[in-house]
Formats: sequence, structure tokens, C-alpha cells
Amino acid sequence: MPHPFRDVAIAGVHNTVQARSLPDHDSTSIALVGALGALADAGVSPQEVDGVVGTDCAQIVLELGLGPCARRPTSLGIPALLDAAALIITGQCRVVLVAAGGAGVHLDRASTAPWTRPANELVVGYGLFTAAEFALMARRHMLTYGTTPEQLATVAATIRTNGHLNPDAVYFGRGPFSPGDILESRMIADPFHLLDCATTSEGGCAIVLVGSERANECRAPVWILGGASDSFGPAYSVAPVWDFQPRVDGPPVGLVGARAARMAFAMAGLTPADVDVAELYDPFSFEIIRQLEAFGFCRPGEGGPFVEDGNIGTGALLPVTTDGGTMSYSHPGINAQQLQRVIRASEQLRGSCRTNQVDRAEVALCSNGGAGALFCDVLLLGRTRP
Repeated sequence: MPHPFRDVAIAGVHNTVQARSLPDHDSTSIALVGALGALADAGVSPQEVDGVVGTDCAQIVLELGLGPCARRPTSLGIPALLDAAALIITGQCRVVLVAAGGAGVHLDRASTAPWTRPANELVVGYGLFTAAEFALMARRHMLTYGTTPEQLATVAATIRTNGHLNPDAVYFGRGPFSPGDILESRMIADPFHLLDCATTSEGGCAIVLVGSERANECRAPVWILGGASDSFGPAYSVAPVWDFQPRVDGPPVGLVGARAARMAFAMAGLTPADVDVAELYDPFSFEIIRQLEAFGFCRPGEGGPFVEDGNIGTGALLPVTTDGGTMSYSHPGINAQQLQRVIRASEQLRGSCRTNQVDRAEVALCSNGGAGALFCDVLLLGRTRP
């Protein structure tokens, strides 16, 4: 049976300028800037686009004069990318643009970002904001396996230092960071200190997908090797409980993403040992440890020692979140930063990273979401067509 994504490739990627605030933009306008940048990177004319995916897709269709054009108002990064690939695979489109942006959303800087404090009667009355929800998962892991604050801090220090080195990162030049620096920052939601948590910022990004024939004309196409998603329900509406297990024969929510990773690796015909770089979604430091275990890079309970032994840094066994992620590179709203994991993975495979380029990277894994949000998406990308 031919590979389901054999005839579609990533031809262009682009991140706009990222900043704490972009006062001249709203979410739609910065997404449009990202779209134009990705099209230029792909060498594709806007008039070749016949499909747009993203929350601002209809406005982008209008602004670029693309109609009639397929549109999918899909949010979130990896699922949106896979939806875009399906439009090409099924013959509905030849060139699909996936774009997202966040600007002018987080205006009350005295409070946490609005997407971290949903107005839901089951959580808002108890102060169960996002950091607390992910902290519940982290604390359970610490009690079960002996995971330590120092191990969480090692993750945060590694990723934040990656951003410190990245001239495009919002927090460029703020480091380097040591685990001690993380532990000395103020407590937010035990066991998370301030520097264990994602930042907030603004920016846009976009990805261009094309069919295989068009990909052959592109300078460095990146191929989808496998992808899948896990969900246990709506994010931030119910308290996350590690042992929540609706299917008797399935994993608990604490291992959300394990099934998706197995499916993605099976589709690709690969194992975790084949991955050269992991652009993991990093809302909080513990989530990296949890994902490493769920995705099969180490066994349950071994994630803490795995990172503490220096396995996720630049030049290590598995470089992780090499641009600084949401902790240091950028965290623009809900959707754009998830696509940015795919963009960085694509740059690694193209050999075009300005910093922390992994030498001869052939396979990259990227992820979205996490246990505190009750969902996790996994994507495998490669330099070679499947």
C-alpha cells in the first residue's frame, strides 16, 4: 500500500517578526504577513493557491484574491497541517496555504493570557488556570516516579538557553540559563516556577503545501512521514486527572499522545531511535519529560533522568525545541505557536536554522498540546519522500 502522504510536501515556511507586542497588527493581518512570506519562500505565486486552512482562512482568501478557493477554518497546528495535506491527497487542491497569527489579544498584561483562564463554571471558581492544570500532572509524576524540580529546571534551562542564542527569539540574549536560575524564579503553581512556564508574545507564521510534482520544483521540500492526534475531551473545561481512562484498553490521559506517536511511527516505518531532532511543544517544563516518555524515547519514569543526563541539549542524543519554543522564542496566541513547531522542524531538515542546526538531520518529530490540555498531536517529517 502506498504511503498516505507520499504525494504532498511542505514547500515553504515562514515566521513573521515575533515580539512581546505588535501594535500595528491584529491576528489576521500578521497571519497574512506570514502567508506572503511562506509563499515567497516556496517560490509560489498567490494565484497558484487554491486552498487555505486556518482560523483566518476566509479573510486571507479575500485579501489575496484567491476565490473560488477551498477553505478550512481549522485551528491548531498539526491537525490543520494534516487537513491541508488531505485537500491535496484527495485532489481538491494543488497548493494549500496554512496560516495563523496572534496579535492584539493579550491586552491586560496584569493578568495571565486570556486563553489560560477560561470562563468555565467548572474551573474558574477554583482558580484552575492553565499552569495549575499542568502542575497537577507534573506533581503526580513526581510522586509516582521521583521526578525532581531540578530535572524540570534542566528542561527549562535548556530550552530557554536555545532561545537566548536565537536572534529571532522574543527573549534573545536573556541568558544563558542554568537550572539554578529556573529554581530561583518565583513560584507560579507548584512545582512550576516562573521560568518553567511559557511566555506570551505576538506574531504570525505560515506553511505552504504542494503536490509531489510541484515539490520537485522546490529547492528543499520536506515530506510528511506520519501524523496522528489523541484527545480526551475539551481542553481547560475539566480538571486533568492522570488516571482518567475512558477506554479500558487505552492509556490514561497522563500518557496522551502515546497512541498518536505509535500510529505516526507505524505510518512512517520508523522508531524513536530514528529521530534526529524533536521540536516538542513546551508549555511547561514537565511536559517535555512527559512527552519523551509517552512517545517512546524512554520508559515511564525515566524522562527526568534522561534530561538530567544531558540528552536534550544541542549536540546531544536528541536535541529538543531548538529555537527556544514557547518559553523563549514566541507564544503568539493559541494557534500560531503550534504551527511554529512544524516550521522549526522543517528548517532543521532543510539545514536552514540560524542557530542550533542539527548536523545532517533526516527525521524530525514535532508535537502540540499536552496532558494538562487533554490532547496531544504528533507529526514526523523527513528529507526523503516516503
